[in-house]
Amino acid sequence: MSSKEEILSDGRFSCVARDPRFWEMPEKERKVKIDKRFRAMFHDKKFKLRYTVDKRGRPVNFSSTENLRKFYALSESDSDLSENDSKEHTEKKKKKKKAKGKGEADS
Repeated sequence: MSSKEEILSDGRFSCVARDPRFWEMPEKERKVKIDKRFRAMFHDKKFKLRYTVDKRGRPVNFSSTENLRKFYALSESDSDLSENDSKEHTEKKKKKKKAKGKGEADS
C-alpha cells in the first residue's frame, strides 16, 4: 500500500490536506458540553445499562455510562462547581463524624 505522504503528494488528492472538511476534529470540540442540570446522568443508576453483546452479536463488556463519558463532557464552569461541591460534601461528612464522636464521648 502507498504511504500517506505519497497519497498527499499525488495531484488528485493534494487538496484533501488543505481542506478543513477533512481535518480531524479537535478533542476539545469533539464532546458535547452539558451543564450541571444533567450531571446526574453520569452517576445515576437509571442511566446505567450493562451490555453483553454489541449490535452485531459480538460479546462486549461495557456499560452505557462509558458511552456517555465518550460523547458528553461537563462544561468548564460546571465541572469546577462539581469539584467544589464534592469537596464541601466530604467536609460536611467529616464534620458530622466529629460531631457524633463528641456526642458519644459526652454521654
